[in-house]
Amino acid sequence: MIYNYSLKELNTFGINVNALKIIKIRNFFQLCEIWKKYTKKSIPCLILGKGSNVLFLRNFCGIILINKIKGIYVSESKQFWNLHVNSGENWHKLVKYTIKKKMYGLENLALIPGCVGAAPIQNIGAYGVSLKNFCQYVDIVNPINKEIKRINKEECFFKYRDSIFTKNIYKNHVIISLGLSLPKKWIPHLNYKDFKNFNLDITPQKIFHYISNIRKKKIPDPKILGNAGSFFKNPFVSDTLGFKLLKIFPTMPYTIKNNIFKISAGWLIDQCKLKGYIQKGAMVHKKQALIIINNSNASGMDILNLAIKIYNIVGNKFGIWLEPEVKIIDDYGEIDPSTFFSKKN
Repeated sequence: MIYNYSLKELNTFGINVNALKIIKIRNFFQLCEIWKKYTKKSIPCLILGKGSNVLFLRNFCGIILINKIKGIYVSESKQFWNLHVNSGENWHKLVKYTIKKKMYGLENLALIPGCVGAAPIQNIGAYGVSLKNFCQYVDIVNPINKEIKRINKEECFFKYRDSIFTKNIYKNHVIISLGLSLPKKWIPHLNYKDFKNFNLDITPQKIFHYISNIRKKKIPDPKILGNAGSFFKNPFVSDTLGFKLLKIFPTMPYTIKNNIFKISAGWLIDQCKLKGYIQKGAMVHKKQALIIINNSNASGMDILNLAIKIYNIVGNKFGIWLEPEVKIIDDYGEIDPSTFFSKKN
């Protein structure tokens, strides 16, 4: 096979790998036609938006489909703005669009990278808000038989960085659009610790700009330092382990709900003195330990090996085994992360 198509500019880690072919998909019919054509030949297809949450380990033995299916359609009821958004729209541009049109609610989710189609898969969230607060449905298609199915919000089973779309049941489906409802009566979400100094004169625009500035400071520009944002999810642990850790580390940042502790993965990594740690071309970011960067022409395996090292060091120190947030892509598609991240490593 000849891999003539570079993916270096199509993944935010900047991993230098190739694919058999890259095709831009601009509508539903083109998606189904191309998907069916190549899968019949046993050639895998992989949908990419901005490539902001993937780690390629090696050349992809298939077709990369770049999602360019655009469109934002707005209707309204007495209480809500209702948006039907196609999956190829840029998420941050969607947030900017709603702010400009005075349809508020998404401002806490500003500057999250990627396209709309990726948002429901991991139930994107930031600063006390997640997609599940607004998502009413997700439309998916089976590209082989062109069957479209609408998954209502209750059926999405949204959880922290998880949904039904991470399960095998929808492995061969593609998200083509989603529906959002934004309340006309705006209520700011200011429970996150970063908002403690906000005054009463708060507006959606101020929250949007404030969060955008925070994210720019915390997360390095992938065009300069290749990265995928947070590599690991924040872990949930039992109250027994949580209170035990609090006795040892009284300043440990956490939240507790229903006797379950949610602990900062970045803090755990930082306690292991890993900030700035370099292994081959990969490095733990000096300012934010939760971010792994491509410091010097790292390969996908370089990034992965550093992540496994972090996983083992944190696990052995705290008894907490982190779960990767980034999707790991091998020759023929996504790999179950437990292949690499298990206590045996």
